Amino acid sequence: MGIIQKQGVKSSFFIMMGFIIGAVNLLILFPLFFSKNDQGLVRAMIDIGATFSLFCTLGTLPVIYKFFPFYNHYLGPKKSELPLITLIINLIGFSILLFIGWQQKDFIIRKLGKSPSLAHYFNYLYPYAFFLLLFYWLEAFAWGLRKGVYSNFLRETLIRILTTVLILAFGFKFIDLITFLTLFSFLYAVPAVLLLINLIGSSGFSFQSFKISNVTRRLKGKMISFALFVFAGQFFNLLARTTDTFFIVGLRGLSDAGIFAIATYVSAILEIPQRSLNSISIPILATSWKNKDFANIKNIYHKSVSNLLAIGLLLFGLIWLNIDNLINFLNWISHKEAGGYDAISKLIFILGIAKLIDLATGVNSQIIGTSNYWKFDFYTNLFYIIISIPLNYFLITNYNLEGLAFSNLIALTLYNTVRFIFIYKKFNLQPYTYKHGLFLVSSIGLMLLIHLIPSINNILANILVQSFAFGIGFYVIVNWLNPAPEILNMVHDFVKVKLPGFFKKK
Repeated sequence: MGIIQKQGVKSSFFIMMGFIIGAVNLLILFPLFFSKNDQGLVRAMIDIGATFSLFCTLGTLPVIYKFFPFYNHYLGPKKSELPLITLIINLIGFSILLFIGWQQKDFIIRKLGKSPSLAHYFNYLYPYAFFLLLFYWLEAFAWGLRKGVYSNFLRETLIRILTTVLILAFGFKFIDLITFLTLFSFLYAVPAVLLLINLIGSSGFSFQSFKISNVTRRLKGKMISFALFVFAGQFFNLLARTTDTFFIVGLRGLSDAGIFAIATYVSAILEIPQRSLNSISIPILATSWKNKDFANIKNIYHKSVSNLLAIGLLLFGLIWLNIDNLINFLNWISHKEAGGYDAISKLIFILGIAKLIDLATGVNSQIIGTSNYWKFDFYTNLFYIIISIPLNYFLITNYNLEGLAFSNLIALTLYNTVRFIFIYKKFNLQPYTYKHGLFLVSSIGLMLLIHLIPSINNILANILVQSFAFGIGFYVIVNWLNPAPEILNMVHDFVKVKLPGFFKKK
């Protein structure tokens, strides 16, 4: 866990910076300069583009995650043909997407009747998906070469900085909406090129080998089977997580998509530690399965649950206690459309609970996906989408956006429950102790207690008072129960050693 902890801190820092910049973009700049309809258009581009690009990978990403260590071990650096093979497959996937888009253009426009703006700008999705596809492909090799920190910086921080530049250029009338969307569709070209340069300069990535090696000949059957199953599972998983946008766009319109995008983004703050941990844990788990180091897998599982639950509860408490402040701020800054953001309160609460449940299951997906039972990843993701699609349609039709949020909560809970039971039955892994339950109950009690503090008319003062009070109370609980020793030790080390040293240098 030493490598995971060290890189996890760096990776989480960049992801956190990205989320802060993204929050400025989504919660301040977009409402200030864009209508809800245009905000929904951008969100639709992001979700649909991500779905398109993952489809175009045709299963190459899980193959890279699982089998890249074998290529490095048996062939050595710069002798693997895996980069070239997977690139060709990705380009074939994108060609298939273009063909389907051309063939079904009229059908797509009809289905977007509630969102005419998206239908008009639909072709902008293709360059967005293409460069995101290239970045996904390069990122998979970056993770295998333990460069997850750099790739996370590019994906989480740099992308949002570039988005800020585009928003400001539009807001100050340097560019119009069409130019904004054009540049936004090429957004991932910059991080893709930078990551490619970084990988070419490393010792483990090269296009020098064009021959089919013995590793490929020996493992091709396993790789094809693995690719088809895991790719389908990952695609189903992403589709299940983005169908909410599709349903909102098709049934409600882009304005509601803009509101739901804010609620989704705020609740996604809870994913910060999870996203950094995933990119770092995958190659280590893959190597542990290869070396049959079951003790390390068990250790990673237990500590991932403890650390993610602790950070998740802290972030959820800070978000929920300040939800009224966020709504008041959004209604104030979006002067063009006279507010209308009150609905996000319930949405953020429900989606936040869903994210918290997902965090509390640790790296269960990565454990299954890198094990010999990776086919189960496909079955659970298929189960996930079978539940999600009818739930999404029924609940959004009858209960609007709030119903869609409940659909996320129900589907994600069932999905993670099935995975937890499988890991327990198959590997006899159960990462929870009584401390986790006591920690959860104590944290909920603290949130309810802080919620009773009378509000202050000043938004900034209210945020500071409630956040400080919750932070102090949460530290007392963590120090008492010590559910995540690594995080607590890092906090103590920062307060006792690094912080005083920083001021001494000053």
